[in-house]
Amino acid sequence: MPTDERTGPGTEALLLLRAARRTGVLEALLSSAGTPAEVAAETEVAEPEARRLVGTLADLGFFEVVGDEYEPTNRALGLLAKRDVRSIGSIPHELDRLDELVGLPETLETGVPPERHGDWEANALGAHYATDEATVRACVTAAVRAAADAESVVNLCGGSGVYAREFAARGLDATLVASPATAERLGRVHGDDVRVHEGVPATLDPGFDVAFLGDALSAMDPPEARATCAVAADLLGGDGAVVATDVFDAGDAGDDRGEAAVAAAVHGLASGHGGAHPPEAVRDWFTEAGLSDVRVSAIPGTDRHAAVGDMG
Repeated sequence: MPTDERTGPGTEALLLLRAARRTGVLEALLSSAGTPAEVAAETEVAEPEARRLVGTLADLGFFEVVGDEYEPTNRALGLLAKRDVRSIGSIPHELDRLDELVGLPETLETGVPPERHGDWEANALGAHYATDEATVRACVTAAVRAAADAESVVNLCGGSGVYAREFAARGLDATLVASPATAERLGRVHGDDVRVHEGVPATLDPGFDVAFLGDALSAMDPPEARATCAVAADLLGGDGAVVATDVFDAGDAGDDRGEAAVAAAVHGLASGHGGAHPPEAVRDWFTEAGLSDVRVSAIPGTDRHAAVGDMG
């Protein structure tokens, strides 16, 4: 049964999970070990510490006692299963981001972020799929209001497709642009509701009413973000609109940075790319892409803003 892990644990719990992952305790519990004694035998963790660690993981809801052994709960599925993005949840990616943050001092000194492991992309998709539903609805509402007559939308850099799915639920013909690897991981997650285009956007026929960028620009450095805005504009029809919903950095406007903008900046440093861009930069990118009447406004109930630019 897929987990619906949309709220992550606190800092202490994440650090405990990280320690359990790095010491091999999680792998042991999720594969062959059912008792603290077996965990100790398969790792370098002493049995008394293993007993306390496993007990705390159970207190956090990741394992439960069945008979004489500990077994994974639904909350632990994302730590084990990677084939279905619906089962991963947000926690594995939070652990990956924590690894990047722990390595931040070295990254700042060397300019080289920690190497990402093989499940990183799957974990990122799982976390994206677990994006708060209210946030998804609010961002899509902002886009629909900006292009009230829109019938079609292309979602670039759309991750797991949760935004594209919400557009489809509103009655729009939704296309998600995804890499072949992402498309393979998504499989039939969205059924026939969302058309998945494998490959680069340039192979799509232009003519969309909306080109949507949800949480995309903050994952990019300025040159890539600028180029992406241009690609989005090229996919529009004669009177379409590009809409980017994201965390923007209001610092240049004289306002205090919000918590989300600070977090985006820190994660950008830790990962080696991305961050919260100022609205002035986004306006410039939209204008350079040939868009007019560019405006940026807050999305009620979220920590995001919507940048909108019209074609023509």
